[in-house]
Parts: sequence; structure tokens; C-alpha cells
Amino acid sequence: MFTRHYPHWPPGLPKSLSVPQTPLWYNLEVSARRYPTKAAIHYYGTAISYAELAREVEALAGFLQARCGVARGDRVLLYAQNSPQFVVGYYAILRADAVVVPVNPMNKSEELAHFIADSDARVAIAGQELYDELKAHLGAGGIERCILAAYSDYVRAPTDLALPEPVRAPPIDPGHPDVVSWREALSAGCSPAPSVAGPDDLAVLPYTSGTTGRPKGCMLTHANLLATSTGACLWTAGSSETVVLGVLPLFHLTGMQANMNVPIQLGASSVLMTRWDRDAAARLIERHRVTAVTGITTLIVDFLAHPDLGKYDLSSIVRIGGGGAAMPEALAARIERTFGIAFVEGYGLTETAAPTHVNPPHRPKRQCAGIPYFGTDARILDPTTLAELGPNEVGEIVVCGPQVFRGYWKQPQATREAFIEHDGKRFFRTGDLGYYDEEGYFYVTDRLKRMINCAGFKVWPAEVEAMLYAHPAVEEACVIGARDPHRGETVKAVIVLKAEARGRTAPEDIVAWARERMAAYKAPRIVEFVNALPKTATGKIFWRKLQEAEYAK
Repeated sequence: MFTRHYPHWPPGLPKSLSVPQTPLWYNLEVSARRYPTKAAIHYYGTAISYAELAREVEALAGFLQARCGVARGDRVLLYAQNSPQFVVGYYAILRADAVVVPVNPMNKSEELAHFIADSDARVAIAGQELYDELKAHLGAGGIERCILAAYSDYVRAPTDLALPEPVRAPPIDPGHPDVVSWREALSAGCSPAPSVAGPDDLAVLPYTSGTTGRPKGCMLTHANLLATSTGACLWTAGSSETVVLGVLPLFHLTGMQANMNVPIQLGASSVLMTRWDRDAAARLIERHRVTAVTGITTLIVDFLAHPDLGKYDLSSIVRIGGGGAAMPEALAARIERTFGIAFVEGYGLTETAAPTHVNPPHRPKRQCAGIPYFGTDARILDPTTLAELGPNEVGEIVVCGPQVFRGYWKQPQATREAFIEHDGKRFFRTGDLGYYDEEGYFYVTDRLKRMINCAGFKVWPAEVEAMLYAHPAVEEACVIGARDPHRGETVKAVIVLKAEARGRTAPEDIVAWARERMAAYKAPRIVEFVNALPKTATGKIFWRKLQEAEYAK
């Protein structure tokens, strides 16, 4: 067991935790009984109590079972932006003993096809603004039943906040026989059967990707999620009086845990935002006395650049943290000057239900992943020899702990390759390169796997390349990362055009085409045409050579 960091462990906290043996949804039932009238969610001026939230979860779970045929272990697509419907839908799926398949609402129809087919989801809960992307998948062999939600249903009080367009939009009726409205589903009068799901049942199947380019489902159990949510309740000194700003996307594990599951477990409140708006964020922090903010670098840069930030009372904030990419030194210093507190960084993956490492709140270090979490054993191994390395030696970060997923859905080979036996334990290979210092703090230095990090969103080049090859003018394509002062990295496509397309196709044409078919963060923002791509001795595109040349510029 790695213990070098123990002298710097948060005072008074145990080194490991007993993970609850209840299903994740049970936390909502407990909090609803304890705090029935307390606001679980604040949504643009409307408060939704724990009692109301629990009632709607029960009603929707009953509808999923009775009217949609959802049974234990079935996968249900959750395709929506941050909203009360995302929270109700998520917990209703779990209450029905089913598995949540959270999908990035930025994904387009062509990308949805893989998630639906691979997960075998036959039921979807979706925001109505995404209906155009989903409708092609309705019917036999695809989504057989869809519950369509209008976010405006939960804006029930007048507000001076600028509402995003999807939140302003009134409910629509697509007139499709397989589609039912959110209101209709909740008013159907259905009650769910007693839950039989246990801690080792699958709870969430989020998709991540590898260098093969096809997104893979990560099998996370109720116990996996509870391991990190229970830990976060203690690590952050959270309580029922905590108020979080729910701005990170809930489909992503960091937002899912920090802005939804942890507050519900605490009986705390989440101030949800469907879209980022720095002025609305400042107003909401002041009005609801937000105590905790979890964000990414680009979000915080934009917030601190607010010209009128000084006129808001932000003194309620006692904790600011995040992960996904190291916080630049200059920005970390500015956060400390502005709020009087340090930015606490962490590190984790979709496969680990968010954190495996977090900085101790009483002793954080900058540009640092932190120390191994509750019950987590982390090591640094030589990626070639698999020998264990010592302090300040760079190798692959491997982790073993209660939050580590079961494996990749329908991918036994990928699952075998993701784990290694070491020191008598089964460790997950993160694919990230890093080291630890003399005090046991870990630092991430590079990526062993081929991946681009765009403002915290992971982009897998092979997936983008596979889609670019569908363009009629593209003969060959290689996707790499380019430095971006705002996003950290951005996506660049180096393309060889077909002979007939040369002189007739512009880089802007490729960018526009990609934006129509891919999530905005995946679509290349830079396109460069070349006469030929470098190749390895075996004839494969030598992507690393292009990447190194780009970074050398």
C-alpha cells in the first residue's frame, strides 16, 4: 500500500471508508425524509424541495417500469442538459433498478447511433431541444419509447435572470407515437415496484474512448459511485447547509458527483445552471449564498474576467476546486487573491467515478493532482517493464480502490488490457504519465494514451478521424492537439484531399461540415491541408511525429 502521503492526510479523517451497501438512489429517500421542505434544487429562481424531488422520482420510475417495460439492469439513455429533469430522470432510472446511460447533449445524431446500439438502450429521457438529433433513432430496433422534457416546466417563478433559450422554450408536441411528454409521464399515476438492486449492480454506463476510436461504456456500480460521493462528503467538510453551484455538466462524472450525487447525499442544495453565464452565476452565488464551486479552468478564467465582479457579494464561497487539467499558476494565485482561499485540484477518470487523487484541503499544492483518496492505492510503473518507480521518476499512474470500475461494456479484451496484477492487487492502468514527490503528492505530466484535452473534455483523435473520412473530399486525415490559450488544447485536423477536391475545398468547408456532425468540442477548429502524411515503417500514419511538430511550433 502506498502510504508516503499519510503524514499530510486531512486531520481527523480516516484513511479508508466503509462504502454504503445501499443503492445510490436511497440517498434521496433519506434526505427527503430528513429535509422534506428544504430546497434540493434552485433553478433560475424556482426552488424544488426534497419532498417534491422524491415524489417525481417515484412517479417517473413507476412510469418507466409500467409503461416503458424497463426492468432490472436495462439501460436507459439520459440525453439532457443540466436541469431538474436530468436529476429526476437519473434517480428515477436508478429507482427502477435500471442503468443510466448519460450522453453528452453536444453529441449529434450520428454519434448517438453508437451509444444506442452498443448499450442496447430502448428507452430515452431527453431534453426537447435535442429531439431533432434523437428522432431518427425512434422506432423498432432503436429507441422504442422517449420521454421528452421542457426545461421551462420548472421555471415557475418570475426571474430577472437571463434564461438560456432552451430554458425559455415552451413544451412542444412532436406528434410521434413513441414520444410522451414529461408532464404526461409524471401524471400517469404509476408506482414503482420495490427495489431489488444491490451495491454491485450496474448504476451508470458513461462512455469514454480509447485509441480505437469507438467510445466504450464504463461499467460503474452503485458501490463505485458511493465510494467517491461518500468520500467527498467528508473530504470537503460538507453538510446539509452546503450550497453548490451546479454548472459543470451532469452527464460528466465530475459534475454528476460534485453537483448532484454529493449534495443529495448530504441533504444540501444545488443551484443548477443549464448554460454557463458568468453574470447569472455571480447573481446566483450572491442570492443563494453558494458555498462551493467546482469548475474547470476556462470557466473560472471567464468568471474572473467579469468586469463587474466586484459589485457582487461572493463572500459565502468557502471552497473552490476542480480537475481535468492543471490550474495555471497565475490563475491559481488570482483565485487566492479574489476569494482568499486556495483552488483545490483533484484527478480522476470516468473509469474511477471521478477522483482517485485530491489535494488535502488544509495543505494543497498547485498544478498537482493531490494524494490518493480514501482506500486508494496508487503507484507509478515503468510503462514498458512495469517495474515500480520511486519518487520523482516519471511512469504510468496505476490505481486500485473501491471506485475503480468493473470494466468496459461488451469489451473483454479492452478490459483485460486496462488492468494489471501488481504487488498482489489488481490495478487499473490510467494511461496517464506522472510522478509523485517526496511527500507522496502526485503530478500528471503527459498522456500515454493518445488523447486531446479541450477545456476538460476528452477528445479521442481516432474517433474524429473516423468521422472525417466520411467527407467526400478527404483522402487521409490525422487529428492532433494544438495549443490554445483559452481551452488548453484544441482539435486540429491535418488532411490530404482527394485529387478532384484540391483547389475546390477550403479548410473552412471541413470545419463547417464537422460542426454539423460532431459535438462542438470534438469538431476540428483548425484544418491544415498537406500533400502527404508521414508514415511509419509499417505504413501507419505517424501521428506522433505530427503532434511533436505541432507542439514544437
